[in-house]
Amino acid sequence: MVRRWPFALAVAVLAVDRLTKHVIETQVRDWDIIRVIPGLFQIVHARNTGVAFSFFSEQGAGGGRLILVVFAVAVIGLVANLLWGACRNAKEHWTLAAALALVMGGAAGNLYDRVVFGSVTDFLDFYWGAHHFPVFNVADTAISVGAGLLLVNLWLVRQR
Repeated sequence: MVRRWPFALAVAVLAVDRLTKHVIETQVRDWDIIRVIPGLFQIVHARNTGVAFSFFSEQGAGGGRLILVVFAVAVIGLVANLLWGACRNAKEHWTLAAALALVMGGAAGNLYDRVVFGSVTDFLDFYWGAHHFPVFNVADTAISVGAGLLLVNLWLVRQR
């Protein structure tokens, strides 16, 4: 029997990511700041032409955009294939399917932005004094949590 919840999780990540980005895109002007927790967290409407957490943003403009789109499509295809296999194997620990679903949903969310808008909407800004963590979004969070769950899964499998 094929477990279907991981695919629903991937779609939910994509939907929540797209909804939150839509709210920011329509309600907050570029680079406007909404202070949520002064000295720690704010919402800022930023555009990112790079990958997660603004890495390689200089390469994402122009010709680099096509490379990022092709790479994202390849990653989503690979992860979807791995997820299908994990869902078909009842012996796999649930953390593997959850991790792959989070990565796939997050990658799809950022891919949508990149294809439609040419850049990705980021808005979550954590900072301490003058030190800022790179601005990110729900898709980046899902990808990071998914990567963490993959590590947990590797540890759990090794324990068996």
